Amino acid sequence: MNDHDLIKRTADFVREKFLHEGSGHDWEHIRRVWQVARALARDTPHANPLVTELGALLHDVADWKFHNGDEEAGPRASRAWLESQQAEEPVMQAVEVIIREISFKGLGVATPMSSVEGELVQDADRLDAIGAIGVARAFAYGGHKGRPLHDPAIPPMVHESFESYKQNTAPTINHFYEKLLHLRERLHTPAAREVAEKRHAFMEQFLTQFLLEWESKDVKAGPQEKP
Repeated sequence: MNDHDLIKRTADFVREKFLHEGSGHDWEHIRRVWQVARALARDTPHANPLVTELGALLHDVADWKFHNGDEEAGPRASRAWLESQQAEEPVMQAVEVIIREISFKGLGVATPMSSVEGELVQDADRLDAIGAIGVARAFAYGGHKGRPLHDPAIPPMVHESFESYKQNTAPTINHFYEKLLHLRERLHTPAAREVAEKRHAFMEQFLTQFLLEWESKDVKAGPQEKP
């Protein structure tokens, strides 16, 4: 099977699997990550396009968040699919490593990628976690998990281990301070960092307005009624 056919079959497989997923980790998220990673790869001559595209398409194929925290669910599922398509062993190994390394694991945990293809996929994934789409996805996931929008009594945390991060059940607004506002500084490529500037600024504006409305501070008191 040639590279084009393998990518197309993988896209069809992932689309069917995630088309109606409702937590923000749906086919449209994967499609955007695929598109952005592919665009970044075009500006990175030494990146392997096949590994980049397959890594993007399969990066959420079995996310630990939906598999009881199993960090190896994704690599296993990607290998099972690629083996069924008779992909070459080096390609399967490279995609497995991307999936194993890509996740954010807590603000206090470094998440370096060991390949340039992994950096491109991670950048694309993180760009989709910020900006207007990122805001929407955060609340979709929070609703999916039954989390409150906000609770001022629960402060954001700096998770120093992946286990601590996986066990987090804080309100959705905390997720911005525990992860999303820190993604801009953890991107690898100049092109991704440029896009991130506007998306980061949008999130900051959103949070300012959200907290203003949370306390109804944007509502001006009307004239006092005369007794």
